[in-house]
Amino acid sequence: MRVAGLISGTSVDGIDVAVCDIGDDAITLVKTATVPYPAQVRQSILAVSNAQAHVGEISRLNFAIGGLFAEALMHVADPASVELIGSHGQTIYHHRESTLQIGEAAVIAERTGRPVVADFRAADMAAGGRGAPLVPFLDYRLFRDARRNRIALNIGGIANITVIPAGARPEDVVAFDTGPGNMIMDALAPPFDRDGEKARAGRVNERLLAELLRDPYYSQAPPKATGREQYDAEFAVRTEIDIATAAELTVGTIALAVQKYPATDEVIVSGGGVHNGFLMERLRASVKPNVITSAELGVDIDAKEAILFALLAYETWHRRAGNLPSATGAARGKILGKISWP
Repeated sequence: MRVAGLISGTSVDGIDVAVCDIGDDAITLVKTATVPYPAQVRQSILAVSNAQAHVGEISRLNFAIGGLFAEALMHVADPASVELIGSHGQTIYHHRESTLQIGEAAVIAERTGRPVVADFRAADMAAGGRGAPLVPFLDYRLFRDARRNRIALNIGGIANITVIPAGARPEDVVAFDTGPGNMIMDALAPPFDRDGEKARAGRVNERLLAELLRDPYYSQAPPKATGREQYDAEFAVRTEIDIATAAELTVGTIALAVQKYPATDEVIVSGGGVHNGFLMERLRASVKPNVITSAELGVDIDAKEAILFALLAYETWHRRAGNLPSATGAARGKILGKISWP
């Protein structure tokens, strides 16, 4: 079944599109691209993300972003060539008790002529889960190995890991957000610190770093999740953090998470953080297991989350659960998402 996955992540840099051929035993990436947001749209999204905002502005953006998601797919592929679309939309709020993604699925369905599965997190949260992380469902399918103990690490706006023991069953998987990914660095050097040049030239504030690493979140047992509500631009202002220290905070919190699983043989990295050469250097210097990119295993580093929502739509279409309760904390597996028809 040919399925398109659409997502804009917490970095709010654009819409990732992945067109995939999916079966019960295989996932093949056909096409992928990132379509940047217009600068004004990005600013509008950031203005309503985890912030006091007028409901009319959120409603307007919901429909406008739905249109942009449809256009992004049409930029990459003819919608007539796909059978189903899975759209995560754009998260503007995520907390333990509630979540909100915008990008109206009915608009995407109407403009593309294809059914759209969206609003994936709510069913997991209704069953007592955190609605995140959902990517372990894909990580398990892609990276489970009979002999290697692996950790899949995604560095987006937030960083998260999926721990996949050798020969793991779904219930053996552990996953959680480790803390900030690119979010703080992006706020300090918008839209991003190319190749980590500014962080490399800076000097780490060791005292501030030590203080930040004492945050109880990092020692809290999983399942757990965090987001923009913790690490937005206000965090940078409040803590007076600089970009070198922000980079080291990202690396340090990832390293703290990885070291809790000393049997790990391999850390497989994907997400926008892979493009930051300095961040990857510091990561390889700070964790003991071998660090590789998902591209080395044939998985595009920028497309993984879009592939995820294509896969989750496929599972929903077949009325199968798409969450891993061991990762999200839900009481049971849940069929995720709601379907909008063209």
